[in-house]
Amino acid sequence: MAGGTEDIEALIDIMAKLPGLGPRSARRAVLHLIKKRALLMQPLADAMTGVAATARECLTCGNIGTSDTCSICSNSERANGQICVVEDVADLWAMERGHAFKGRYHVLGGTLSALDDVGPEELRIPKLLDRIRSDGVSEIILALNATVDGQTTAHYIAGELEGSGVTVSSLAQGVPVGGELDYLDDGTISAALRARKAF
Repeated sequence: MAGGTEDIEALIDIMAKLPGLGPRSARRAVLHLIKKRALLMQPLADAMTGVAATARECLTCGNIGTSDTCSICSNSERANGQICVVEDVADLWAMERGHAFKGRYHVLGGTLSALDDVGPEELRIPKLLDRIRSDGVSEIILALNATVDGQTTAHYIAGELEGSGVTVSSLAQGVPVGGELDYLDDGTISAALRARKAF
């Protein structure tokens, strides 16, 4: 970069590692931040410092918040016996954007994958089974991505719950095969949640 400094190049390199940003997009973003230093860059730096110091994973569900128990798990009104199982935090946030689900969540942290050597122990599946046994859960809603690994994971969880008396359902219409929750609009997610069916 002509006339550049090592600090600016280092920032561009870090930004380029973010999802959806390559080197060119990172360069444009950094240039924009520098031009709007007082309005954007300093508040962004302050916010990132704060999040780096306070962000943590909820010990119960795996959501990201600022305490050991997230606001969803600590909300007694959401203890309605329903747990919505999602692959990652982005999917949980996508479900929350729709304001359709009033229960609690469980973030698996990925999906089962024989190719990548990811089994149940590498995910939060044992923790989910513990929660079901101890929390008076009446329904598990499998809101996993409609991919091969997502559906393999859903079948595994359903098999583990067979005979437990817990209703197992999955999202229905509106979620395309191969689609990912984080890319769906709020209306589609709400419709899929309302039309869930037995798994």
